[in-house]
Amino acid sequence: MEKISKSALYEKILGSLACAGMGDALGAATELYSIDEIKQKWGGWLDDFVEPPRDTFAGSLNGVAGLITDDSSQMYVLSEGLIAAGFNNFTNADWVKCLLRWADMQPYSNYKGPTTEQVVSALKEGRPTNTFGRIGTSSRQAPNVGTTNGAGMRVAPAGLIWPGKLKEACELALLTCLPSHDTNIAIASACAIAAATSQAMVADSSLDDIYRASLWGAEYGETLAKQHARCVAGPSIAMRIRLASEIALRAESFEGCLREMEGLIGNSVAAHEAIPAAIGLLIYSKGEPWETIYACSNVGNDTDSIATMAGAIAGAWKGFSALPKDKYAFFRAVNGRDFNIERIAEGLSELAYQALEA
Repeated sequence: MEKISKSALYEKILGSLACAGMGDALGAATELYSIDEIKQKWGGWLDDFVEPPRDTFAGSLNGVAGLITDDSSQMYVLSEGLIAAGFNNFTNADWVKCLLRWADMQPYSNYKGPTTEQVVSALKEGRPTNTFGRIGTSSRQAPNVGTTNGAGMRVAPAGLIWPGKLKEACELALLTCLPSHDTNIAIASACAIAAATSQAMVADSSLDDIYRASLWGAEYGETLAKQHARCVAGPSIAMRIRLASEIALRAESFEGCLREMEGLIGNSVAAHEAIPAAIGLLIYSKGEPWETIYACSNVGNDTDSIATMAGAIAGAWKGFSALPKDKYAFFRAVNGRDFNIERIAEGLSELAYQALEA
């Protein structure tokens, strides 16, 4: 692996944090919409920050143009927790503190997903977190419990601070999956994003290297889940990432790619849909940061989460200099009150540099 300087690490990490947040903010205005509804609403594809319509989650919560949601805000809070803990000191208890801190932050906590909502309530009330969806009087939970994309949407910092060290990135990702997303599907999905981000931090990586890292992460995540979590019925994340890649590579048009991605992979909050879709659209967009979040924000349904994940990887690969500066300036002005991502990037860069020296 080519040696990377601290300044180059910062460029990549800032690019990831910024592109993830910009994807979240761009996709907030199309969340829940179908592809047809997006085209009808804006007379084509959405390509700029706009005030979210009232029939989106962000719009219903009086969101403004460029404001992030739960996706990247959890990513930033996780980043701050990693910095506070110090190199290689972060524990699952630290993650729970991060989650509870985020749960008291307005307006972001109003966006809680179905899994996070239940787990946060249980943690605050001192109740067990593994009783949701139990079948009758057994200890088995329903297979759909803990399988949403909440773990994947926030996990990129695990890869940012372990450049090129996929195993360590995935093992850190596991800590952030528990107790809320304690299934093989969620863990494999989170590890796919963490590993892809870790590989994107390597100076001489190709897009194919990043794709292969996502497959490795998904498979290693399955192994970790067998050791530390629940294994539930459901599709293979690695297999679905392969399918999403095939769709991206054979697509003959932008709209054709989006419609086939929606039809064959899906674009919902389910981790087995959102994470493969994010990797597929990253590949279709050739890893270009704005093009990637633009595609994700127009694929419909859980657009903000998909754009956050794909944007984090693209931003890490191409770096901050590849982002459109005018759009970043607008984004920063809206979100700078609560999150100083330049400062966060500095702290994560220190951790990443220590990881390279370890």
